[in-house]
Amino acid sequence: MSRQSYLRTLTGVSILGFAMSLGGQAKAEKAAPPPSAPVSAETSAIPYEGLKTFSEVYGRIKQDYVEPVKDDKLLEDAIRGMLTGLDPHSAYLDKEQYDELKVGTTGQFGGLGIEVGMENGFVKVIAPIDDTPAQKAGIKTGDLIIRLDDKPVKGMSLNDAVKIMRGEPGSPIVLTIVR
Repeated sequence: MSRQSYLRTLTGVSILGFAMSLGGQAKAEKAAPPPSAPVSAETSAIPYEGLKTFSEVYGRIKQDYVEPVKDDKLLEDAIRGMLTGLDPHSAYLDKEQYDELKVGTTGQFGGLGIEVGMENGFVKVIAPIDDTPAQKAGIKTGDLIIRLDDKPVKGMSLNDAVKIMRGEPGSPIVLTIVR
């Protein structure tokens, strides 16, 4: 193990141990009431001990982590972790991810006129949309798109592939298709 890997592991274990030791001192708080529930002193209590623990761990990471970490990255990751821990359906999306979700949930991508998904690492055509460039080019349901211009699709996320396919209106793109 290299010295740098050893130091990273040691720092990570130290921070984790510190966080766990603080976490044992924090008292549990009741779940927040639904918005329509009456607010009382008991239900509106701010979890000061938990926030103190969070602040101490945050400070320790800023001070002792092997590499510098930006504040906004730490805070965003803390929010992501908080939501991910709730259930498998909750997630934090930044503005770009939210915009992609809005486009993705329509299931249609106007530039080419196809609905797409992923299959075995390739973009799979779910359906060409009537009277669009994709249909006019002969793209069919079930086609696998394996290259976008000169870029292999394998290893790309669906969002990255869709960004490339979307392009500017009227801009050319070469799709390599396996049928």
